[in-house]
Amino acid sequence: MRAGTGLCVIIISAFIIFLNLGTLPLLDPDEPVYAETPKEMLQYNEFLSPRIYGEYWYDKPPLYYWLVAGTFNLLGIHELAARLPSAVMAVACVAMVYAVNRRRFGELAGIFGALILTTSLEFFYLGKAAVTDMTLTLCLTVSLVSYMEKRYYLIYLFAALATLTKGPVGLLFPVAIIFLHMFITRNFSEIKHMHIWTGSLLYCGIAVPWYWFMYVMHGPVFIDTFLGFHNIMRFTSPEHPEGILWYYYLPVLIVGFFPWISVLPQAVLAACKANRREPRTLSFLLTWAVFIFAFFSISQTKLVSYILPMFPPVAMIVGWYVARIACAYRQRGWLVSLLLYSILLLVAIWMGTESVPVAESSVMLLSGCLTAMVIPAMYFIWRRQIHCAVVVQLSGMAILLILLMHSIIPQIAPVFSSKEIAGDFASYYDGVSPVYIIKILRPGFAFYSGVNGIELDKNDLERNIAESAGAYFVVRQMDYQKLTTSGRQKIKVLAAKGDRMLLFKP
Repeated sequence: MRAGTGLCVIIISAFIIFLNLGTLPLLDPDEPVYAETPKEMLQYNEFLSPRIYGEYWYDKPPLYYWLVAGTFNLLGIHELAARLPSAVMAVACVAMVYAVNRRRFGELAGIFGALILTTSLEFFYLGKAAVTDMTLTLCLTVSLVSYMEKRYYLIYLFAALATLTKGPVGLLFPVAIIFLHMFITRNFSEIKHMHIWTGSLLYCGIAVPWYWFMYVMHGPVFIDTFLGFHNIMRFTSPEHPEGILWYYYLPVLIVGFFPWISVLPQAVLAACKANRREPRTLSFLLTWAVFIFAFFSISQTKLVSYILPMFPPVAMIVGWYVARIACAYRQRGWLVSLLLYSILLLVAIWMGTESVPVAESSVMLLSGCLTAMVIPAMYFIWRRQIHCAVVVQLSGMAILLILLMHSIIPQIAPVFSSKEIAGDFASYYDGVSPVYIIKILRPGFAFYSGVNGIELDKNDLERNIAESAGAYFVVRQMDYQKLTTSGRQKIKVLAAKGDRMLLFKP
């Protein structure tokens, strides 16, 4: 029965995550970066030193590139193959949450935890995106769960894989979270059972060889760029200074963990007060989630996807909570929070249609679906039929996410992709003239057109137009609008698709 239940949970999760996985174009700028690099690995037949635009680059370790290169080799170079590794990792992460919660808290907690994770907005989105975050999240989840389950060698194995996915955080997070929890619980005696020496050898045997190879091949530039700029500098200095706020991740968590954010505060409070049978597991999950949130809140470079590794423990806590409360008492906090966050999300959705008017009709349908989920859920919460409320929210979110992928995102995606403009470019390009591409569009344009072009800062567009002859320019609508009248008169608009434009300077 348990095996059948677990299989059903995995099938539901896989259906939601894999739905329309290959039908959408890669979205600028991140997805094409992580597709173009494995594409060039195959092109140059070089799998240890990552490249982009034909040049070596040291942004990330190679594990995710290897996975995508493998799917490219098996399935061909297209969107489905680029996204498949992330989707598989997402489903594996859901399976891990189900297994741990079932073992620790019971079957119902396993089901709820797994489906709560699947239907949270950020996990759903990043599970379908060709980026490294889901692979990192799975590796960290398995590493940290292995500590809970006392499978100590797996801690080192998956910490090494996490290090090969995204660098030093793959080691830092498991070590810091485990030792912080030992400090909180005064349980340092467990260290003697953790096979520190042999485990460290296992970690080094898997993680270190690639770093050593890169240092031998590329010298100090690898250390300076990878460790210096992409890790230390990003932590201490903001990559995008204009968007840095100390509370940046609070709204990210509210939106990203919707609709379950409405019950998260109550779940955390209950976990802090848990009885003696459950505190070690719950305190570890809390330590894990809070550490990730605090670490990236302190970090000066902030991106929405960074806090994804806290979603599995948070989903486990909420799954445990809603499985145990049943009809014990009326959840007024959950009721008010669900109403408030739903209203805020509806307002944000409608404000978003101003920048993407094409999606307005579909947004009305989305709003209706959200309302149809929230009202019955609130009714069941008020009636203290908590499990009915959870089932309504799970079902409503599944329908809403399917609607997103079937009707809404396909309308919006072309606005944020260079696929169509790259297709138009192929019919105009003479094969020899220089091609200048705004930085944020370059990965997607290179992936779809096969032309690397010359990177162009948006602030230099006017000057480059004035100084160039017989050149193509790939820009956004906003870049074109900033040109002076004189600048626009010097160029021809060859094509415009979504937010992208192809210009030619005779």
